[in-house]
Amino acid sequence: MSKKILFLYFLLIALLVSCQESTSIKPITSDLVNNLRAPAYPLVTVDPYFGAWSFADNLYDDPVRHWTGKDFSLIGAIRVDGETYRFLGTENLPLKPVLPTANEEKWEGAYTLQQPKNDSWLSLDFNDSDWTKGQAAFGTDNEPNLATSWNTKDIWVRRTFDLPEDLQDKTIFLKYSHDDNFELYINGTKVIDTGYAWKYNALEELSDEIKATLKKGKNVIAAHCHNRTGGGHVDFGLFEKETNKEAFTQPAVQKSANVLPTQTFYTFECGPVELDVIFTAPLLMDDLDLLSRPVNYLTYQVRSSDGQQHDVQIYLETTPQWAVNSDNQPVDFERIERDGWTYLKTGTKEQPVLQKKGDDLRIDWGYFYMAGALTPATGAEFGDYWQAKKTFVETGKVTATPTDSLSANMTQEMSVLSYTADLGKVSDKTKSGYVLLGYDDLYSIQYFEKNLPAYWKQDGQVDIFQAFKQAADGYASIMDRCARFNEEMMAEAKEAGGDKYAELCALVYRQAISAHKLLKDTDGNLLFLSKENNSNGCIGTVDLSYPSSPLFLIYNPELVKGLMNHIFYYSESGKWTKPFAAHDVGTYPLANGQVYGEDMPIEESGNMLIMTAALAAVEGNADYAAKHWETLTTWTDYLVKEGLDPANQLCTDDFAGHLAHNANLSIKAIMGIAGYSKLADMLGKKDVAGKYLQAAKDMAVEWERMANDGDHYKLTFDRTGTWSQKYNLIWDKLLDIHIFDPEIARKEIAYYLTQQNTYGLPLDSRKTYTKSDWIMWTAVLAENPEDFYALVDPVYKYANETTSRVPLSDWHETVDGTQVGFKARSVVGAYFIKMLEEKLSSENK
Repeated sequence: MSKKILFLYFLLIALLVSCQESTSIKPITSDLVNNLRAPAYPLVTVDPYFGAWSFADNLYDDPVRHWTGKDFSLIGAIRVDGETYRFLGTENLPLKPVLPTANEEKWEGAYTLQQPKNDSWLSLDFNDSDWTKGQAAFGTDNEPNLATSWNTKDIWVRRTFDLPEDLQDKTIFLKYSHDDNFELYINGTKVIDTGYAWKYNALEELSDEIKATLKKGKNVIAAHCHNRTGGGHVDFGLFEKETNKEAFTQPAVQKSANVLPTQTFYTFECGPVELDVIFTAPLLMDDLDLLSRPVNYLTYQVRSSDGQQHDVQIYLETTPQWAVNSDNQPVDFERIERDGWTYLKTGTKEQPVLQKKGDDLRIDWGYFYMAGALTPATGAEFGDYWQAKKTFVETGKVTATPTDSLSANMTQEMSVLSYTADLGKVSDKTKSGYVLLGYDDLYSIQYFEKNLPAYWKQDGQVDIFQAFKQAADGYASIMDRCARFNEEMMAEAKEAGGDKYAELCALVYRQAISAHKLLKDTDGNLLFLSKENNSNGCIGTVDLSYPSSPLFLIYNPELVKGLMNHIFYYSESGKWTKPFAAHDVGTYPLANGQVYGEDMPIEESGNMLIMTAALAAVEGNADYAAKHWETLTTWTDYLVKEGLDPANQLCTDDFAGHLAHNANLSIKAIMGIAGYSKLADMLGKKDVAGKYLQAAKDMAVEWERMANDGDHYKLTFDRTGTWSQKYNLIWDKLLDIHIFDPEIARKEIAYYLTQQNTYGLPLDSRKTYTKSDWIMWTAVLAENPEDFYALVDPVYKYANETTSRVPLSDWHETVDGTQVGFKARSVVGAYFIKMLEEKLSSENK
């Protein structure tokens, strides 16, 4: 062999070894421990559309889901010496429609808005010929799949249908969507009675008793819905679950699950090896490009636990479900090799960019990507849902399937995006690798009729492949930065509020941030727009920004400006002409103007003024306020006139209904006026500052007189024997204004401690439910740590024990710890208010 050939031979060997070793990276470690059992574990957290959670204690006990509950399939398995263990997700094909919902097709039913005389309307032989015929879904404006408008309090709907066969021997699910109180009957037998709640695409497996009534031939489903407040919605259908052919039947044994601010760590026992799985969302607010980048990391780390070497292969799999709103939407596939990476790309054929809006909605435009390093030891291929797994079990690899042979219809034949890595011989020295999960949404938000891209695109200068390359090239440094942030944040939270408080903050950190979308308007102004997840789908809602603001005031005040810029623009452009702040600017992702049906004049004006004052306190100047001074003045004058004794209106706790003479809302108005005075003083407007500070002081004295109810203060000025959390009072303390007698807070805290239930302090005397974001604010009114812990610990207990397995709900029942409504909302940023107190206190000193 010549020297030249020998050199090339050894060069090739070196390259192959280098490629093999490139799949192994520096292991990620952390000494931090979060003992909290999360209601749901954050896995992928980017924005309201691109996110995924585990709703179970063990990562392998339930499908990975979007926050709405829809499957975002993500499956992982490890093959050790030929034995396969599933550690992530479950094998779970989409249900097949027997009786489609409006998601699949517009179905026709008979309905009436007049209450039937008796229960005969439930039966199959009822004559509904005089009822109105209409297509589903039935509901109010802005509800999903709306076909028939329903704007009264009640609706009764009948859907008759023919079955080609009995369903007794099949696994059948009822899928239903409703807002609010809902009862549903199948062939006269009650199946659903929700009470006051609203859900979209909820599933209920039918019992054998109910299935026995579903005979070949004619059948009927009858439903009644009562709209207590806000939106109304009705839709329902029947679906069949296909018998699974499970390939990954043996689960691993989960040893731990640990939620840190930017990462979720899992450790598994997989026969003779130990496996770590780490989900990283680098939501570091001092780096807006990184914060906005739509790429998350899934890292795997394997080591022998018995002192022996073992052959190990890793399998990871996703499906096009990540890129559709409904599983019946046809999809495309593309495999791309670029810059040393393989990209598996999928998205809908239709690509309806920014064509849908609503709450229970997933993105169905743009493209989802799973990317893995291109080496001899790794593979990334499309394949059949069952065959890909079967091949991995048998060989530790997957075989390529041409994209033109893949089915576009997921409900008929599911295709997968699969990644494999052969780690070779694994000893007690950890071997590791990672994949990237990303989404290019093309355009993110329609902002006053203009389609805007996400911030990370930098006005078209960065494309998705550049974003992936930045994510890959920066892997080691980003992991180090996330680790440092985790340690610093939890240490600061612990110092401020104790261990349990720190663990709660770690849980909610990613939830609060990823309920927003970051972008810039055409003038370069930052927009940080929230979605009202699981409440009404509104975009940029002020009374979501208000509770969430402490988190962003701590870590990047520019994001607080992003929470407010759209509301200032809405007023200052002349598009919103009322003398108070708007509630929202649309329904996500269309920000074209307020859609909420009723104004919250005092609520939103007070919120905007307080946030602007808090921003100035953090920044040490009122420059931002100066840019919007005329608007702030208009809102303040409105509060001076209307704020002391509020008329009958809604506040942020709108689910509780209208209130006149609302004492807590009055505090918000007074603090808004006081905040304006503080801003005026910072701008050198001494006369203005004095005038409005005196007005706020006079109102505070009058408030105490009207609200005093002996050992506590009233819910409303006209109702003795009532009480409420006065969480808006916190800004008197944090902004160092002190216009309220400090004895008010002392008296309230002492009273609250007598009113607590097992899972927290009720919102007020009307119900036993609560809002945990407001409890956290109320707790900061306490003057000693013991009272703070006494109020916060039941919130920890709720999060740790609730049976409502969803991304943390901020609205729960204090008696049994169950979710009342809401989930995955940004308002949990409110939990950081104790840390904000520490920050402002330090700066004041």
